[in-house]
Amino acid sequence: MIVEELARNVVETDFAAFDRDVVARAKNRVIDIVGCAIGGANASGCAELRALVREWGGKEQATVLIHGEKAPAHNAALVNSIMARAFDFGVFTPYIGEKPIWVHNAESTVPVAITLADWRRAGGKELLTALILGDDITTRVTAATVRAVSSGWDNPGTTCKFGTTAVAGKLLGLDERQMVHAWGIVLNQLAGSFQPIQDGTHSFRLAQGLAARDGVIAAELAGKGWTGAKDPLLGRYGYFALYCQQHDPRPLTADLGKKFYGDSIYKPYPSCRHIHSTIDCALELVQNHDITAQDVKEITLAVAPMHSDSPLNQPFLPGDFPQGHATFSLRYHIANILIRKQIKLEHLTEKMIKDPEIAELAGKISINGSIPPEKIETASLKITMKDGKEYSTSRDFAKGNPVKRPLSKGEIEAKFRDNVAFSKTLSKSNAEKLLDMLNNLEEVGEISRVVELLVA
Repeated sequence: MIVEELARNVVETDFAAFDRDVVARAKNRVIDIVGCAIGGANASGCAELRALVREWGGKEQATVLIHGEKAPAHNAALVNSIMARAFDFGVFTPYIGEKPIWVHNAESTVPVAITLADWRRAGGKELLTALILGDDITTRVTAATVRAVSSGWDNPGTTCKFGTTAVAGKLLGLDERQMVHAWGIVLNQLAGSFQPIQDGTHSFRLAQGLAARDGVIAAELAGKGWTGAKDPLLGRYGYFALYCQQHDPRPLTADLGKKFYGDSIYKPYPSCRHIHSTIDCALELVQNHDITAQDVKEITLAVAPMHSDSPLNQPFLPGDFPQGHATFSLRYHIANILIRKQIKLEHLTEKMIKDPEIAELAGKISINGSIPPEKIETASLKITMKDGKEYSTSRDFAKGNPVKRPLSKGEIEAKFRDNVAFSKTLSKSNAEKLLDMLNNLEEVGEISRVVELLVA
């Protein structure tokens, strides 16, 4: 069976199988996600989650990053993952050739890798090996998902769990049979809806955190002798049968063991990726023209229909959790840039979001779906001033597109430093030591050295 072939590849592949580029890309993913976890360490909802984990108690197996608390590994992974996803800022979406395989994955797999390596006293090579193999699994399962049963499934809660289970299983030393069982166990934990994004709630992050937690639990259960579905992918009631209208199994094994895929879109801005072309347009216009928000008459944005008919195109109404709404609001990000001339993490704090000037300007924005449906990254923005002047521009590819407009290594590291500066939890000197250690992760003997630098 294909699932056995996948399990064999995860179990038998070691660090020597990876070329320098594969390792370098994996280290960049770790740097980016660690930075995002630092930036999200004190985001709304995270303190409450940590308090709940303390109430749950249990063995002190692994570390809650930045804060330093100890918890059972699955609960530490839950918190670490949710901190990483807090501002929707992490690297995501692998590419196979020039084709994006849309999924939020690294915000779960990297925290699982660090958490389990911390618990099991593993080194950098072991962490990277597990991460590379787990990311590859998520990519392959997601690529084989041609069309889901509903566009409302949030795949961190579905395909990502096969990847986190692989990461955990590799670090826990599962054999081939146990790895298949672990995937069979996690099959019963698949879930995830876009409704929290529609409603702007804290729980938009939960699918990400549960992907981390459930992957650890599934691997632990398999290690203790639990059995799972024999064919959790292609079985009669497996993942593809239950969650997909169409699937293509070929990506599951194409170049298996030869090519290793992982998240490739490094976000330059803390927001939903499908807002980034719009952000690029708005930044260009405010940088090239003297635009004063009070002098704006109306703003027109054209995007692909999938975005105009999505949570991104809701009226600007922040609700009980303003950051959850603003993160996925085209109107908020346009208004924010026209008023503040830039986009920074602090612009996603409640005080900034609830600025009355933002709401006033957001009310002048109209959004249509006139861009051809296949051009999902294209945005066209026009600003009309009260004196009749018009300013317009468009983007076909947003900054961060790994094929057309990739972030440089320097920009990835600058983003890490920006997260640290926003968080104010790590000293600048420790942050630089941490960055150097992550850039040389394969040389780290025990991940506890990384975790020690990560604790404020």
